[in-house]
This record gives sequence, structure tokens and C-alpha cells, in this order.
Amino acid sequence: MQIHRKNLTILLSCLSLVMAAVPLMAKAATAKYKIYLSMSYIGNDWQAEAANMVKAMAQTPALKDKVQLEVQVAGPNAQKQIQQINAMVQAGAQAIVVYPISPTALNQVIKNACSKGVKIFAYDGEVTEPCAHNVTIDQKEAGTVTAQWLAKKLDGKGNVVMITGVPGTSVDKQRTEAAKAVFAKYPGIKIVGETPGMWSQAVARTELSKLIAVRGWDKINGLWMQVGCYTANAMQLESGRKAKDLLPCAGEGSNGGRVQMLPVGTKVDGAHGSYAPQGAQRFSYASPPYSGALALKLAVEALDGKTVPNRVTLPLPQITNANVKLCTSGSWSDMKNGCNTFQPASVKNPGWFASIYSDQTEGLGLNAALSAKPDSSK
Repeated sequence: MQIHRKNLTILLSCLSLVMAAVPLMAKAATAKYKIYLSMSYIGNDWQAEAANMVKAMAQTPALKDKVQLEVQVAGPNAQKQIQQINAMVQAGAQAIVVYPISPTALNQVIKNACSKGVKIFAYDGEVTEPCAHNVTIDQKEAGTVTAQWLAKKLDGKGNVVMITGVPGTSVDKQRTEAAKAVFAKYPGIKIVGETPGMWSQAVARTELSKLIAVRGWDKINGLWMQVGCYTANAMQLESGRKAKDLLPCAGEGSNGGRVQMLPVGTKVDGAHGSYAPQGAQRFSYASPPYSGALALKLAVEALDGKTVPNRVTLPLPQITNANVKLCTSGSWSDMKNGCNTFQPASVKNPGWFASIYSDQTEGLGLNAALSAKPDSSK
């Protein structure tokens, strides 16, 4: 009898331990990954759009029960971004999705985060610390193909103005150096003006206005602009230049610029003034704003134990007058069918970036980029 009581005591003790562990197991099963979005410079449409798409990705059916996302903005200040990343690690971050202000300045804090098991995913701008993952286009390719297109349009001769990006970033450096390497092959091409545009239509207008005040439109033959082709076309139209005489421009994938590429007379909802089809000669490329959203998706896969490559090179969107195509609804499935430009009635900001489609970010359509919400209809 004594033995039976002892066994019963042991059994009850074991049962008590099991019951106590059940809530902990349930909590562990439902706990979300603590992930931070660390942003640097945000003073342009691209950054706002990319942040929206990261937030939308966190709300997709696949991730909404897995991700607790927090956002912090450092501005164009490397030291502040370093301090914020350190604080994220101390606060228990399991992954950090980062737009780095510099390819090298964050290396030590990233290395420290990795040593503590934190997954680091940089998007668009890259970092050189080996433990980090980079999700970006080939920025050198972007600079090369745009400059080649413009050189061909100019038959290898003419005066070119360059509006560059955010100084210090890997994106700006690689694009600009690659473009200049192409132009250097053409003795007849002269760079007659160069200034940072900060990837902002407003800044591009201000800086281009200064250059035009000195040279005038007639002394310029072509434009290479990381951001600002839409603005440059608008400025020419405002000056009285006809649509057929707009300077060829190789630049960003703003929606306004792509609408301008459509043939004159194309029926477009909500178009007016410069935000209307002009038949403008353009090469429209983009660092896709979905890169941050994809980085978040890959960070979750890494936390789930899957093998994720350290470098993911995204396809470079290359839109010309031959393949520019209006979307009908702006859903993910609509874009899957090949459209790449949105109705002005839906996208009222012409500086908004149109290259938001990826087959790896299902569910992120127009709603994601505009309002940080996934597309419920896919």
C-alpha cells in the first residue's frame, strides 16, 4: 500500500509539471518574432512607399501571426542609426530589416548584432559586413544601362545633366560611377552639370532649376536623373516646349514619368497637365520599393530555420516607350499580367514609384504601396 501511495505521489507530481508546462508551450507556439525596421533617410516618395510595403508584408496571411514589427527612423545620420540598432538588439530584436545610410558605417554594430543571433537584412542600399544579408538590384547595372540608352539616343554626342541620389549611400555611388564610365567612352558627350537630387522630385526641381538658370534648356541635349525625369518634363512643358521636343531622360520609375511616356491621346483616368500622356522619350528603371518587404519575408524564413542566401539580386525593371503598360486595377494579379503604370486617378502623386510587383511578394499590390495594407484579392 505504501508503494502504491508513493507511485501515486510521483504520478501527481509529474502531472503537475506537465500541466504547468502547457501554458508555456502554448505561449511559445504563438509568440511572434520581434523584428525591427531601421530606416535612414526618408525624405522622398520611395522610402515612404518601401516602408508601407514592409508594413503590408507583416500583415499578409502568411506573416501576420508570426511578426511583431516596430519601425524606427534615424535620418541621414549614421551614428544615430548605429545607436538605434544597438538599442534594438538590447530590446530583444530577433531580426532587423535595415535601409543603411552607408555601406560600411554600420558594419561593427551589425557584426555585434549577428554575434547575438540577430538576423540582419539590408534592402536596396547594401552593407559590406559578411554576416548581413543584402536584398538589392545590381546598382551598377542600373547606372550602366540607363547611360547606354541615353548615349544611343544622343548618337554619342551632346551635353548631359546628371541629377544623382543621396550622397554616401552605396546606391548613389554605384549608379553614378557606372553611368560616368559609360559616358567616358563617348568623346562627344559632355557632362555639363551634376548635383545631388536626394531621390526627391522636389529637390530635383530645385537643383535642375539652378542649372537651367545658367545654361538654359537649349544648351542641354539629354538628362540622366536618378529621380526627376517627371519633374524635368513638367518644367519643359511649363517653359513652353512642346511634348514632341522633350529631352530624352534616363531615370527613375515614377508613375508620373511613365504616364508621360504613353502616346499622346492615350485615354488615362485623372490625368491633367504634365501628369498626362506626352509621348516622352524615356528609359524608366527602378530600385523596386518591394525590396524591404521581401527582406522581411526572408528574415522570417531565416528565423524559421530555412537557408537564406546572403545576397539576393532583384531583377532590374527596365521600362521604355515600347513596353510601358497601364494597369486596370492595381492588384497583384493585375501586375502579374505585365502592367507597370497606374492610373493618375488612383495614384495622385506623380512622384510615386510604380515598380512594385514581384512574384515573391504575393498579395502586395497598389494598396500595399499606398496604404500599407495587403491586397485581399491577391
